[in-house]
This record gives sequence, structure tokens and C-alpha cells, in this order.
Amino acid sequence: MTQMLPFINEQFDWPIWRMEIDNINSTLFVELRNSEDKKVAFGAVSLLNGKVYFKDVTTPERWLTGIEAAYDGVLLVHNYQSANGPIHKGLIAIEGISGQALWSNYTLAFDHLSANGPMVYNSQIQPKKLFLVDMKTGELLRAHQPVIDTPLYNHIVVPQMLPAELLKELPLPAEPYANTLHYLEHNSCRIVSLHTFFQEKIKQHLYIINSEGVIVYRDLLNSNIQKLQPEAFVIHKNNLIYLKERSALIVLNL
Repeated sequence: MTQMLPFINEQFDWPIWRMEIDNINSTLFVELRNSEDKKVAFGAVSLLNGKVYFKDVTTPERWLTGIEAAYDGVLLVHNYQSANGPIHKGLIAIEGISGQALWSNYTLAFDHLSANGPMVYNSQIQPKKLFLVDMKTGELLRAHQPVIDTPLYNHIVVPQMLPAELLKELPLPAEPYANTLHYLEHNSCRIVSLHTFFQEKIKQHLYIINSEGVIVYRDLLNSNIQKLQPEAFVIHKNNLIYLKERSALIVLNL
């Protein structure tokens, strides 16, 4: 029986709060947050070869910042107007391999990611008018054209939440807590995440079952959590991506 092994198993120093994937070159970016010291850092890992490009890139704003989008080898991050609200302010572009800042603009704000690149607007001008921005230079290229600037398909698939009784034929070694499973089928694999409850502790597990009904991979994702977690994994193309204990990035090739 062949057991699967992770293609990427990278431990980060701080919890991972957000992930963003650049579809053009298959780079996965992570946002790391140290809540005690009020610090944010960013990391980048290639989903093609597993290489870690960087793990601790920071911006001048050390806390009120976060990932906005990723496109064509560049990570776009934003600041916040204040610590008490969700409104974003400004943009900083970070080169996806070196981690070096390419440009910054504190009057622009991000709207959405199109097939041709990010759509931004000047936050100081109303009504809002969208422009396509050059990710490498920050130059505004042209006004938004809805016919050609269609939304970018991100190739990300998330699991379904299903009642456990619908999948009772699966050879699961643990009884699901709350009678729910996160479930997805991909390349003849059946991927399942479930919670268990034992000795006043909630744990979250992941199983991969092959076409013969054999568990070929398993992992404990969270060993002591207080409540049920959202979907534990995603599929990007043929990569199964998940977090372990919030700070380890795991990727398997399916």
C-alpha cells in the first residue's frame, strides 16, 4: 500500500491568517500575524517546486496591514485606515521571489482582481472610477473595461459540508463530532476532514482515501480547539493545501 507524503511541509514562526495564490506562476503567499507583539509578516512558497522564496518580509506598517491580492509574480498588500475598522488604505507591491518592495501608493485602493490584473481606484475621488494597474510599476494603464476585464478564475475548489450519514461507507477511524464532514473528490481520491470530541477536547482530522477504499494519508490538523473550524483544506489545480496547528503549511500533490 502506497502512502502519500507531503510535497511541502513548511513551519512558520507565527500563525497563518490568510493565504493567496498567484495563478499565473503558482506561488502561494501567506500572511503571518503575531498578535502579542502586534507584528505582521509575509511569506511566499512555490507550488511548482516547493521552494520557499521568503518567510519574514515586513512593511513599514507593522500591524495594520494585510494581503490584498497576488498576480503575475507580485503580492499586493494594503494598510488599514484605523485599528477599529475594516476599511483598507493604500497599496504596496512586493516582488514574489525576492520579497523586495516594487512600488507603493497610499491614495490607491484595491477593488477586485480581473483576468488582466488588479482593478484599483483613487480613494480620494468620488464617484469611484476603476483603473487597471501595472503590478510591476504601479502605473495606471487604462480605465476598467467590463467586457474584457472579466473576473479572474482562481482554480481553487473548496470542500462541501455534508451530513456524516451520507458517507457512512467511508473507512473512517473516528466518529465525527456534530455529525458533519468536509468532503471533496479529486483525481480518484476522496478527501475528508472531520472533528472529534474526546475528554472535553475538540480535534480536527484529515484523511485521504484512494479508489480502493484505503486511507493513504492522515493528519491531525488541530489538536485542541474550542469550536468547530471552517473548511480545513482547499484544492488548487492538483495541490491539496491545508494548515496544521495554524502555523505549518502542508501541500500534497494529488
